[in-house]
Amino acid sequence: MNKPREFDPSVVAELRALLGERVSTASAVREHHGKDESYFPYAPPDAVVFPRSTDEVRDIVNVLRRHRVPMIPYGVGTSLEGHVLAVRGGVCIDLSQMNRVLAVHEADLDAVVEAGVTRKQLNEHIKHTGLFFPVDPGADATLGGMAATRASGTNAVRYGTMRENVLALKVVLADGRVIQTARRAKKSAAGYDLTRLFVGSEGTLGIITEVTVRLYPVQEAMSAAVCAFATVDGCTNTVIQTIQAGVPIARSEIVCENTIAAINRYKKTAYRVAPTVFFEFHGSSASVVEQAETVQAIAKENGGMDFQWATRPEERSQLWEARHHAYFACLQLRPGARAISTDVCVPISRLAECVRETMEDVKHYIAPVPLLGHIGDGNFHLMFLVDPARPEELELAKQFNRRLVERALRMEGTCTGEHGVGMGKIDSMRRELGEDAVALMAEIKRTLDPHNLMNPGKVVPAELLA
Repeated sequence: MNKPREFDPSVVAELRALLGERVSTASAVREHHGKDESYFPYAPPDAVVFPRSTDEVRDIVNVLRRHRVPMIPYGVGTSLEGHVLAVRGGVCIDLSQMNRVLAVHEADLDAVVEAGVTRKQLNEHIKHTGLFFPVDPGADATLGGMAATRASGTNAVRYGTMRENVLALKVVLADGRVIQTARRAKKSAAGYDLTRLFVGSEGTLGIITEVTVRLYPVQEAMSAAVCAFATVDGCTNTVIQTIQAGVPIARSEIVCENTIAAINRYKKTAYRVAPTVFFEFHGSSASVVEQAETVQAIAKENGGMDFQWATRPEERSQLWEARHHAYFACLQLRPGARAISTDVCVPISRLAECVRETMEDVKHYIAPVPLLGHIGDGNFHLMFLVDPARPEELELAKQFNRRLVERALRMEGTCTGEHGVGMGKIDSMRRELGEDAVALMAEIKRTLDPHNLMNPGKVVPAELLA
């Protein structure tokens, strides 16, 4: 990794001429923007700026480019692989004040938003239309950040990830150009798919300032269910058989017994302490009942117990709130510990095998390892709770993660289903895609960002950009 450059104080003066008080070098602000939810050491930027328009982002980029200063886009800091850490110093571009919903096209089922709009903000803005935006990574992340990291979440099994739900982007490039990657048409064969290039680029190729997203009608009826199983195999087999039977479940989430016990303590709930699946069904009143009854029958054949329905909105919200708080609940299993959260994704036909082998491996780890995941699309997560004062624990967690990744790759899966690469999974990505594919990424990076100023140290191995 390159050493941080000496920061030129004249850069701050130029930025203040553009933005006034929306430039900060205060240590508290810098420290806040130099950390995320990952296990990496904090790396604060030299300054933080708060633009309010694409034109201001372009002007900021032009200043930083002239001075060869690294620039790191920032949403709300919920990333898990060190995406927002200023490992070479530089300026953090906090897009949270670019939070306007620019247009909602109800007839076309899409909306145009600035990058700092969060998913909850968008859904609140459009709730009167009978539409909603479905990608739900748990945290109330910004849509710009979700596009940059190719985020996913609990609804992906039915509605897809950000890859499927972003129609177009406005992006400021490293040389100051502003491009629109596509129009609002639902399909296009016009040239290279630039939208897909920037979705998942993690701020290394340009700064996303506007996002055009798909919207969906709110279904006539929704119901949720929770079901405990005697074994993790019962959970995974139920979900696999449900999907193979053609049941259009909207969400299916697994938590292991460690996770459900943590949720019970944290949320004062009383779920059976056993491997558990949370389901949600969308559709007409009749189809929702039919879907739930089919899944209940499949679950029973796989050892399902206590199949509980939740049909009223407040009951569904309470159930999913419990699942969304699993991360924070699991942190309480070892107070004072830091969480190393990892994820892999495998073809659905290999899911049961991958989870089974992983749970066998977990038995030999030094501490409980919570498992949770979006098993409807073959994706699951592990949380390693490590003592920050004991570096040997961090190394054990990294070794376990390497085994997990190798297991997923052996089953034709991926090293990350939704967390992204950041700094933490660069080597894993190389093993997954091969050196030629990663070298091509480096060529694209050098073409669009020849001075390696856009979020340096992330995704592309540093030695390929030297």
